[in-house]
Amino acid sequence: MENEPAIFAGTVFSLFGGGLLAWTAACVRRHRPVAHGVRPVASATLASVVAVLALTAGTWCFTRL
Repeated sequence: MENEPAIFAGTVFSLFGGGLLAWTAACVRRHRPVAHGVRPVASATLASVVAVLALTAGTWCFTRL
């Protein structure tokens, strides 16, 4: 019964982190802004850090099963 929340949270974190990382990489590759009104390097760096943190949180959730 306690495994279900960990599986759900791990899946959500992993999908969010992977999607954000893929979207950030696609924007950087096409020389498009990751966030409007923010310097390109700062927004790409912040988005990448958040994506890696989400992937780490997802991995942590899956290790708690």
